[in-house]
Amino acid sequence: MTTISRRLAAPLRTSLRAPLRTPLLAFALASAAFCAALPALAAATAEPEHGEHPSVKHPYNLAPSAQLDYSVKTRQHGLSLGGEASVNWSAADGKYTIAMESRASLLGKVLENRSEGVVDDYGLAPVTFYEKRFRKDPTTTSFKRDSRTIVFTDGDDSYSIKGGEQDRTSAPWQLLAQARATPEKFKPGSEWSYFVAGRRDAEEWRFKVVGTETVHTGMGDVSAVHVVKAPPPDAQGQQVDLWLAPSLDWYPAKIRFVDADGDYFEQQLEKITKK
Repeated sequence: MTTISRRLAAPLRTSLRAPLRTPLLAFALASAAFCAALPALAAATAEPEHGEHPSVKHPYNLAPSAQLDYSVKTRQHGLSLGGEASVNWSAADGKYTIAMESRASLLGKVLENRSEGVVDDYGLAPVTFYEKRFRKDPTTTSFKRDSRTIVFTDGDDSYSIKGGEQDRTSAPWQLLAQARATPEKFKPGSEWSYFVAGRRDAEEWRFKVVGTETVHTGMGDVSAVHVVKAPPPDAQGQQVDLWLAPSLDWYPAKIRFVDADGDYFEQQLEKITKK
């Protein structure tokens, strides 16, 4: 992450907390998310105000289409809850769709988001990112490929498209696609950066590989590559942890969001259904 101006600091801190209050990615992480977790430009040409905008091509290999089912546990304001989440990932004929839904006990559906787009030389190229949070109006982020701009229904800012931009939901899937293509490069200490759009703005996400760990899943214990997206040093933001399982096509075996105050949201993989 890069240092941002004081003018942007307040909305960025607010946006970084948002995915934890009602879960992603990420991604997500993610989604996420993944996330998953972010949500300006006065004009598209004023990009330097927002810090770095990484646009780098890496080899990628998209994961097979599948539905992933997760168990959920979360702590919000001292209240611990359980729940479930599902992710429907589909990629075919040069297009992709990621549809995610999370439910919590007592509350029902707390988050629904969807990323849809095409596949280009960079990998996933979102066209729309939709998000509906608990008791909130839905928002849509549009990647307008004709004018090469990113715009938001929940904000007046816009960002230029240079190539490789992601949304909160697609970012973790772009990451795992690159891990599938070049697993030898996902070594401890390696970093992977993306420019990620959220509900109302966008910024750089930087993932760092921590190492390999064992993760418990509904299908047994698996070895997973632990990747972290930490908040910038000058922000009280959210940390996103992903555990990608090479033996399971690099699908996320576990996803965790931890806020600065200790609240968290965690998803544990229970089942994979190939399409």
